Amino acid sequence: MAVTHGAPTRSAIATAVLGQIDAGTAGNLVFRTAGAAEAATLALSVVSGIVAAAVLTFEPISDDASATGGTTDNATIEDSAAATVLACSVGTVGEDINLSSVSIGVGDTVTMTSLTYTAPV
Repeated sequence: MAVTHGAPTRSAIATAVLGQIDAGTAGNLVFRTAGAAEAATLALSVVSGIVAAAVLTFEPISDDASATGGTTDNATIEDSAAATVLACSVGTVGEDINLSSVSIGVGDTVTMTSLTYTAPV
C-alpha cells in the first residue's frame, strides 16, 4: 500500500507551501533552462495565493516584460530571498506548467494566466 495523506493533511501541506512562498515580501516564478539559467522571472503577488481543499490557487502573477530568454524546461517558485520552495517541469503539454512555447526570446513578454499547486495525496 502506498503512503497517502488525508484531506486535512493535504490542506496543511498546501498552506505550509503558501507560508514559505509568502515569507518576507513577494516571491517569484522563475522559468529556467536545462542548465538552470533564468529565462524569465514573473513576480508573485505579496499574498501569493489562497488555499482551499488542498489546492493553492495563485493570485494574479505579474508579466515579465523583458525576459532574459532561453529554452525553458523547468521552473522554480521562490520566496523573496530567492530560496526555492517548489520546482517543477515545464513544457507545452503534459508537464507541471504548460506554456504555448518553451522558447523564450530575449526581451519577450512572458505571461502566466493561471497557476495552481495541488498538495500530494
